[in-house]
Amino acid sequence: MSAASSRATLVIVTTASEEQAASIARALVGERLAACVNIVGPIRSIYRWQGEVQDDSEYLILIKTRTSLASKVERRVRQLHSYEVPEVIVLSIAAGSKPYLEWLLASTTSAPVRGAPKGRRKN
Repeated sequence: MSAASSRATLVIVTTASEEQAASIARALVGERLAACVNIVGPIRSIYRWQGEVQDDSEYLILIKTRTSLASKVERRVRQLHSYEVPEVIVLSIAAGSKPYLEWLLASTTSAPVRGAPKGRRKN
């Protein structure tokens, strides 16, 4: 495991709508709490809530951030989220492309980043 990968984390969150997912994504990236957020969906979620089995359409957001920012990301998601108990799952990134992970870490610092690595698209 590289030093960069051990400092990188993936946070998984589901939302009720694409608009809410985009709003959370924009806030996290704009506040430098995340380098990149992917929105996937719609997805189908079947789960138990308040004693009943639910079957809902949701959107999945994949948040790439620093491990040291994971708790701040969770707090911010909880502030912005409409669910009483939002799903927030934090996974360590064991390995990955060195240039990408360096960009991820640089993008989540307080200093502005000049740009993505060569060949890197917006997402």
